[in-house]
Amino acid sequence: MKIVQILPELNEGGVERGVVELNREYTNKGINSFVISAGGKLENQINIDGGKHIKFDVCSKNILTLVLRVIKLRKILKDLKPDIIHVRSRVPAWLVYFANKSLNIKVVSTVHGFNSVSFYSKIMTKADAVICVSNSIKEYIQKHYNTDSKKITVIPRGIDLELFNLNNIDKDFIVNFEEEFNLSNKFIVSSVGRVTQLKDYETFIKAISLVKKDIPNIKALIVGGVRSDKEDYLNLLKKLIKELNLEENVIFTGSQNKIAEIYALSDVVVSSSKKPESFGRAVAESISLNTPVVATNHGGVKDIICENENGFFFEVGDEKELAKKIIKSQKLSFDGYNYISNNFSLENMLDKTIDVYEGIL
Repeated sequence: MKIVQILPELNEGGVERGVVELNREYTNKGINSFVISAGGKLENQINIDGGKHIKFDVCSKNILTLVLRVIKLRKILKDLKPDIIHVRSRVPAWLVYFANKSLNIKVVSTVHGFNSVSFYSKIMTKADAVICVSNSIKEYIQKHYNTDSKKITVIPRGIDLELFNLNNIDKDFIVNFEEEFNLSNKFIVSSVGRVTQLKDYETFIKAISLVKKDIPNIKALIVGGVRSDKEDYLNLLKKLIKELNLEENVIFTGSQNKIAEIYALSDVVVSSSKKPESFGRAVAESISLNTPVVATNHGGVKDIICENENGFFFEVGDEKELAKKIIKSQKLSFDGYNYISNNFSLENMLDKTIDVYEGIL
C-alpha cells in the first residue's frame, strides 16, 4: 500500500506530530509513506523514519496561485500513484479536490478541529471516508453538514506509549530542568501549548494566584512557543503576573522537546482552552504518565478524562473552580498508562486508520 499524507506545514502541533508518528509506523509495517507539506522543523524526521517528504506549497490561501499549484500537485500525485491520499487540513483538501478530478485516487480526510461553519470548511466532509478525532467532532460535522454517518469513523489521536512511559523518561533532563527553573520541592502545575488567546492563560494565571494561598510553594509552567504576532498577548500575561505578585511562581519555559518529562515532573496539568479541543492530546499524554489533568468542560477532552478518577472539569474562564480542582487533584491516584493503552494508544490509531484505508479500496 502507498499512502500520501498532506498537511500545510510540519512545525509544532498535534496534527504535525500525528503525521510524523503515522509515517514512522507506516514504514515499520512496510507501507510506502509519503508526506507533502510546505516544510518545517519536523520535515527531516519524515525521511529519517523511512518515509519521503515532498516540499510543496499546500499552505498558502492565495487564490491567484491556485491553478498553478493544482496542476503541479496533479503531476506529483500522478507520478506517485498512491492508493490513498490522506488530507488533514482545508487548503490541502481543496487542492486535492481539484488535482484529483482526473486521477480518481481514493481520499480520506481527518477533521482535526471545530472549523468555522462554511462552504470552505465543508470540503473536509467530501472525502471517500472521514475520520473524526473525537465524538464531539463527529457530532459537529453531522450537525452542520449532514455528513453520512456511514463514512465517518471516530479515531482518537494515538499516544506513543514508548515515549509517554514513566519507564522511558529522561531522568537527567528532569534533574537539569528542575535545577534550571528552581522546581525542587515545589508543587508544579503545567500548561502546555503555544501562547495564544485561545489557550486562556489569563484564567490559568488567576487560578494559580488563588491556589498559592493554600499551596505557597506552587510553581506554574507555561510551556510553549510564542509567535511574533502573539508578543502583545505575552506582554499582557506578564503584566497580569506582576499585578498578582506571581513573578516567582509563573514561568514561561518556551518550546520544549521533552514534553513527556515535563508532564511526568508535574503534579497537575491544566488545559484551560476557550475553544473546545478537538481531542486533547496533552490531556491523554499527561494521564499516561499518571499526572492528573484539569480541563475546560467541552470538546474532545470529555472523551478522555474520567472525573474524580484521573482529573476534573471546570467551566471556561472560571478561575475559582479551576483553583479548587487543582487543589483537589492532589488526592488522585490512578494507573494512567493502562487506561491510555486500552483506549488511546498509537497502535489503536494505526490499526483503525489502516482499516479505514482498506475499507474504501
